[in-house]
Amino acid sequence: MRHFLKETDLSLDEVSQVFALAADLKANRANSACKPLSGESWGLLFFKKSTRTRVSFQVGVHELGGHPVMLNAEDMQLARGETPEDTAKVLSRYLHGVVIRCHEHSLLETFAQKGTIPVVNALSDFLHPCQFYTDMFTLAERWSGGDVGKMASCLRGRKIAFVGDTACNMGNTFALGCAYLGMEIVLCGPAGYEPQKALYEQFAADGIEPKFSFTTDPEAAAKGADMIYTDVWVSMGMEEEKARRLKEFRGYQVDEHLMSLAKPDAFFMHCLPAHIGEEVSAGVLNGPQSIVFDQAENRLHTQKAILAVLAAANKR
Repeated sequence: MRHFLKETDLSLDEVSQVFALAADLKANRANSACKPLSGESWGLLFFKKSTRTRVSFQVGVHELGGHPVMLNAEDMQLARGETPEDTAKVLSRYLHGVVIRCHEHSLLETFAQKGTIPVVNALSDFLHPCQFYTDMFTLAERWSGGDVGKMASCLRGRKIAFVGDTACNMGNTFALGCAYLGMEIVLCGPAGYEPQKALYEQFAADGIEPKFSFTTDPEAAAKGADMIYTDVWVSMGMEEEKARRLKEFRGYQVDEHLMSLAKPDAFFMHCLPAHIGEEVSAGVLNGPQSIVFDQAENRLHTQKAILAVLAAANKR
């Protein structure tokens, strides 16, 4: 059984397939004949609040011919003490697959180990691979010049600057994913927010050399970048740390000055929701280099492609 819990769960050939299929699904959304989930019911199990992830997966499963079953963890017996192991076994008797958005990455691994259906990571506190491949597809649309065959190769050698909370799930995701795809990634944040032990353990488990660098200097990170990325400084579940984090991250806002240090044709990206005046200025978020709403749209097309490629792999 194939699962998608991290970026490296797709082979590089499959990454190319995902990009090509996402482009086709986007161009032909109204009349696509791609229905790999026809007759299937897929659970969407959410432990965290969501807008883009929830809607894009619900619509995506439907458009691939499947039936999305929305599952709020707070309304399930999980909230009353039923174990994830038992829940995974039970859901495997009803569903054909499950998409999970949760806190502990270990919960995804438990579902994959104890269930008998494919599991897709829709975000954990450790990694957010669907967002990463969406972001890479969004960049490849532009850098490939419309040549679908070059969508993966056009990413290699590009410099990405990730500025802000680099010890978060998106920082981990970009460190792992960029190394896997042959991209340069500079993580930039305050001292104390360096990548954590779990990330290095993941690199070792996947047999990939950690090729990212870390700096506390945002100007050095932004210099010559092809794209600058940021995320919220206060993630879900960290609200009590807000005052401290706002103070520590002062000076790491992506503003017009920082963007001016990147390449003239560099893009700005953010997985949203954004907090204007904190991690990003209004001028950058709404400026001509920002492609954040293209990212948001492409969640639908890229996730559909991931589900389709995963379905094909599991039917071989």
